[in-house]
Amino acid sequence: MPVDYHHGVRVIEASDGIRPIRTVSTAVIGIVATASDADAAAFPLDTPVLVTSINAAIGKAGLLGTLKPTLEAIAGEGNAMCVIVRVADGEGVDDAAKQADQDAKVVGTVTAGGAYTGMKALLTAKASLNIKPRILACPGLDTLVVATALAGIAQQLRGFAYVHANGAATKEDATTYRENFGQREIMVIWPEFKNGANIVTATAKAIGLRAKIDEQIGWHKTLSNMPINGVTGISKDVFWDLQDPATDAGYLNSNEVTTLIREGGFRFWGSRTCSIDPLFAFENYVRTAQVLADTMAEAHMWAVDKPLTPGLARDILEGMKAKGRELVRLGYLIGFDAWVDPDLNDPTVLKAGKFYVDYDYTPVPPLENLLFTQKITDRYLVDFAAAIGV
Repeated sequence: MPVDYHHGVRVIEASDGIRPIRTVSTAVIGIVATASDADAAAFPLDTPVLVTSINAAIGKAGLLGTLKPTLEAIAGEGNAMCVIVRVADGEGVDDAAKQADQDAKVVGTVTAGGAYTGMKALLTAKASLNIKPRILACPGLDTLVVATALAGIAQQLRGFAYVHANGAATKEDATTYRENFGQREIMVIWPEFKNGANIVTATAKAIGLRAKIDEQIGWHKTLSNMPINGVTGISKDVFWDLQDPATDAGYLNSNEVTTLIREGGFRFWGSRTCSIDPLFAFENYVRTAQVLADTMAEAHMWAVDKPLTPGLARDILEGMKAKGRELVRLGYLIGFDAWVDPDLNDPTVLKAGKFYVDYDYTPVPPLENLLFTQKITDRYLVDFAAAIGV
């Protein structure tokens, strides 16, 4: 408080109190694509571009490469906010060299001048566009090299990546491909969708649907068992039966590969990630953890460097509890609590400017396996004669 002399009245504004916590945006798609004939002004190479109108972007995406079909697949599910990085086509003396160059351009690098290229440019979207892409894919370009790199980018962005089981001709190939990954931030999908004779990249439909689910239902709902727009078939035969686990779909799902089925339209079937940790086996478990971590961290920048008083600590704790109660009421979580451990916050720790707050939560499990018990009995025949008035 000022100590200089003043004969009169002054008001010192107190800014104590609980701050409302806003959940981070989750329905933001991040794409890496090719389009050699795209509008270079609208989509400069190796530069993250924010698109808020998918249909408007389609008109500038050109006809070549993966950008236009990816945007059309997303648009089939609705409009979504996208961060797009366009990369150049691969070049080489033969197909192998051309593919290797394409992979390198999609993966990208950090140049000597500090510029980020390829998918690494997605990391700069927060700084350049003030938005963080969290739903990631490189539809039509996701070879094993690309998919492996994309998993790392997903970890850095605390996002989630959808990749195709590239090169898999059979369900066995697809499950073998899935063994290349152990990250919780990635889902492997096989096979592809079709629209007439044309292939519709399943990962493009996945990110469009994921954004729509986030907006209309929430990040606590998995991708699985939601109808897909704009497709007429599946590129490979996938045997599926709702009541029989011994099917192609059951085999793929049991090996953490999300597949495609036709039942009341076309749908993704499967909610499993590639996580080696069973705590994050489901897509929505991973995204719940990511959303909570970023929400709690980013909502408390206001508190950093403020005087560490009991009042400040109480405001932080009560704000977190209030947000947890809100998420539970809305159905995003089963339960949530936050508390302060006195043993962690001893005088030495507090003197160093540190303050520990613990919180725990229970994510919403997807109903993956519904079991009914059916029994035959004659107990409903006991009063048969009375029922007919005999």
